[in-house]
Amino acid sequence: MIDLRSDTVTRPTPEMRRAMADASVGDDVFGEDPTVNALQEKSAELLGKEAALFVPSGTMGNLISLLSHCPNRGAEILLGDQSHIFFYEQGGASSVGSLVYHTIPTNPDGTLPLDQIQSAARDRANVHYAPPGLLCLENTHNRCGGAVLPISYLHDARKIATTIGIPMHLDGARLANAAVALNVPLKDIAAPFDSIQFDLSKALGSPVGGIVAGSRDFISRAKRNRKLLGGGMRQAGIIAAAGLISLTMIDRLADDHRLAKRLAGSLAEIKGLRIDLAAVQTNIVIVYLESMPAPDFVAALKSAGVLAGSPGPGRIRFVTHYDLSAADIDTVIATVRQITKPA
Repeated sequence: MIDLRSDTVTRPTPEMRRAMADASVGDDVFGEDPTVNALQEKSAELLGKEAALFVPSGTMGNLISLLSHCPNRGAEILLGDQSHIFFYEQGGASSVGSLVYHTIPTNPDGTLPLDQIQSAARDRANVHYAPPGLLCLENTHNRCGGAVLPISYLHDARKIATTIGIPMHLDGARLANAAVALNVPLKDIAAPFDSIQFDLSKALGSPVGGIVAGSRDFISRAKRNRKLLGGGMRQAGIIAAAGLISLTMIDRLADDHRLAKRLAGSLAEIKGLRIDLAAVQTNIVIVYLESMPAPDFVAALKSAGVLAGSPGPGRIRFVTHYDLSAADIDTVIATVRQITKPA
């Protein structure tokens, strides 16, 4: 099967497997795993933050961050109505931290309207309102087709968050894709944020894990919340070793982006499919179907040896990643042409 459902399906490289087998380990809950410590230090350096924490998953990393910024029950999390945190993470901040989601309509490019961020912040002095606690952005934006948020926009949002008096968190699950698309270091995107969640287990190839980064005080609180959520790991250097190699693979994401654009350009020529080519900025391609229900399209692809996902009615999502070749993309294009061919 040629699997384009997500960049989470990548398998560890041979180099990762060797590093995992040979990793020096210790008890990470005691802070004694040298490989985890090395991964955290390198990640903090790349992100331009004081400290970092290795976490089992991106979803846990986001929840840890929200709980660490908002220890008081009832605070509001300002975030997009299409954000991964709101859409796909089971309302964890409400379930675990008694925090309130205050959603803001997401623009097609993944940004949130700045004026609506400002107006969403409630008056702290008014006893009827839940007080604002945190602003969350997402870069790249998953449900907006891997859209990259401009750095100038991030700084504009930072000014508003400062005016409101709240910190700002980045769900940077695909931060490395954004950095490659903008041709800037990770730290340039991370700079306006008080905390960042950064996945190692998507197109960077690690089998598991992510990073949370911020100030030393923030990471101290985050470590407590990681333990609260059951994320305290022992000899975690075995998986952190793969993460260290992931950090050396960032530049190769440009290959995934090229494959995505190649796929999108060819599919856009097929009758019955519609693609906004300008929206294909990273490794996600959203196809709009004009003549076939999405479940039928996905089933036909699967029968022909291609796996894809559907993020909603009339839409198909293809995600390029490390395990795909140019030949695989050519096969996918040919397969789509075949299943859309008039009877």
